[in-house]
Amino acid sequence: MMINRAHKMDHVHSDIRGPLYVESQRMIKEGIDVLRLNTGNPATFGFGLPDSIREAMLGGLDNAVAYCDPKGMPEARQAIYEYHLSKGLSGISPDDIYIGNGVSELVTMALNVFLNSGDELLMPAPSYSLWSNSAYLAGGKPVFYRCDEENHWYPDLDDLRSKINSRTRGMVIINPNNPTGAVYPREILEEMVKIARENDLVIFSDEIYDRLLMDGVEHISPASLAPDLFTVTFNGLSKSHVICGFRCAWMIFSGRKDWAQDYMEGIFQLAAMRLCSTTLPQLAIPAALKDMESTKAMMRPGGRLYEQSAATMRELSKIEGISCVKNNAAFYVFPKLDIKKFNISSDKKFAFDLLHQKHILIVPGSGFDWTTPDHFRIVMLPDAERMAQAIRDIGDFLKDYRQ
Repeated sequence: MMINRAHKMDHVHSDIRGPLYVESQRMIKEGIDVLRLNTGNPATFGFGLPDSIREAMLGGLDNAVAYCDPKGMPEARQAIYEYHLSKGLSGISPDDIYIGNGVSELVTMALNVFLNSGDELLMPAPSYSLWSNSAYLAGGKPVFYRCDEENHWYPDLDDLRSKINSRTRGMVIINPNNPTGAVYPREILEEMVKIARENDLVIFSDEIYDRLLMDGVEHISPASLAPDLFTVTFNGLSKSHVICGFRCAWMIFSGRKDWAQDYMEGIFQLAAMRLCSTTLPQLAIPAALKDMESTKAMMRPGGRLYEQSAATMRELSKIEGISCVKNNAAFYVFPKLDIKKFNISSDKKFAFDLLHQKHILIVPGSGFDWTTPDHFRIVMLPDAERMAQAIRDIGDFLKDYRQ
């Protein structure tokens, strides 16, 4: 008897570690040096563990042996609580916080409890596919609102409004955005909150990159603008403190929690099913949230992430047939290809051809629920010179490329 995957998997896609990644692994086993610009994984490019986190974990090992509360260790939740107070959230307590094994686990929990079959959830396009995949697996339907490349990749508010109907239950905001690196200004976020308020929508705010900011931009948490709405905010340490493998993240409930008592009880049910989040990484949270300097240093002129972004943008600007909006946060850009010039009908074929010819692994735009084959995401984590050479290699590949 054939055993097939469940139908709820039909629309699930994981392009960051999908067929392109599998092919790159095959090439690496054959001895080919592949530059992996597909995954935001800083430690693989020489970013080191901050001393503050190393000391906190080594000094607290005995405290991480036993199961902890399903919501997380008290000291860690207290530190998270204080951090989000500093971000302008009000009416919260440490009891409103759940620590999880990465934002991925927490999003899955949050949407499984939230969505019934056929419920719709608004999310940006382009979008990190964790959100659409989790919606599909929960039985819901992701509905994508357009982000406008001509306007710094900010959400198109008219398009957002047009996607709302009687089945719409919530709105996802990914800010800073993955894959574009855009940071939304206050006026855009205020309008998004207004739309949520007018339509009784729950806000799910993914803020994992909120400390990786450049060029003096400010990050504003939607929950700080919406004390009258139930909001679920997601954050963590994977990127800002370069500890992706620790899988250390959290979500926090704020706003009209009296509207969401049953929902929050459902979250506790799921949290209790897995007993608790891994305890060792939780030791890092208080130390990490006190040590912001190591993160800020990477984002200033002279810092690694700042200089790698500058090198990437400088070299991209030299390639005929590519345009790119500069990122203001994180370490991603989402360049646009002139598909008429290159006769591109498949962004996946473009990515495979680049991998085979130049040994550079990127993620096509369709991996981020972008429907036209004219974009791809670059992870800007190699050092500035290697990053610049990679972009020059992409330019050389495109000189004669046609599909």
